[in-house]
Amino acid sequence: MKLKGKKTLITGTATGIGREIALRFATTGAEIVAVDWDEKNNKDTAAQIISRGGRCGAITADVSSETDVTRIFDAAGQIDILINNAATVQGDGYLMELSGENWDRVLAICLKSVFLCTREALKSMVPRKAGAIVNLSSANALMGINLAAYTAAKGGIISLTRLTAAHYARYGIRANVICPGTIGSESSELYYQEHPELGAQLRALYPGGQFGKVQDVAACALFLASDDAAFINGAVIPVDGALTASHRIPSLNP
Repeated sequence: MKLKGKKTLITGTATGIGREIALRFATTGAEIVAVDWDEKNNKDTAAQIISRGGRCGAITADVSSETDVTRIFDAAGQIDILINNAATVQGDGYLMELSGENWDRVLAICLKSVFLCTREALKSMVPRKAGAIVNLSSANALMGINLAAYTAAKGGIISLTRLTAAHYARYGIRANVICPGTIGSESSELYYQEHPELGAQLRALYPGGQFGKVQDVAACALFLASDDAAFINGAVIPVDGALTASHRIPSLNP
């Protein structure tokens, strides 16, 4: 039970990677605080955890809102582990086609939320001189594939994570970042079935010819949050099937 008794706040838990991280952490003894603005699916995540004997509370909130984030942490209380996973690509696209409104929205949900949640978590972690933060960036931040706002936000997450590690290591706090490649999920698989050419184009970028699984990212997050990674701080870890190591230049250009 690597995380027994550790209260873990995870954002973006309604579906996909966030849900899988919540489920995985709960099996190792963590008490989960699941946060998402999708109330129905987030409650389903909590129900799955509880049905398996785990502990989980669901909070409906917008993590890009300072007021909501304050409310989340007031309700959650002392946090041992923070997983910043919430993200969106809705309205994003190529740089010349992107509106200022959509740019602001994507950066607020993907990047501002990390700042807001990290700042609140540190308020209880610093006095206790303990805490682990795992942030979800993307292979986009390392390569620049499509999606201008998302790519910029995910690059900002890397810098913010490394700054957090450097500034707060003396308080026993660790902050690391995971950069997933394309991760298969129910929704993404349906999308690529509807757009087979894009799916084939993306898979061709991966040396192994396949996408990752949500379980791959959850396993890495669990390791980084646990004491097994006690001397890993400020690390940027791709979970991308060698995508960023292969030097296959994406051809997905405007």
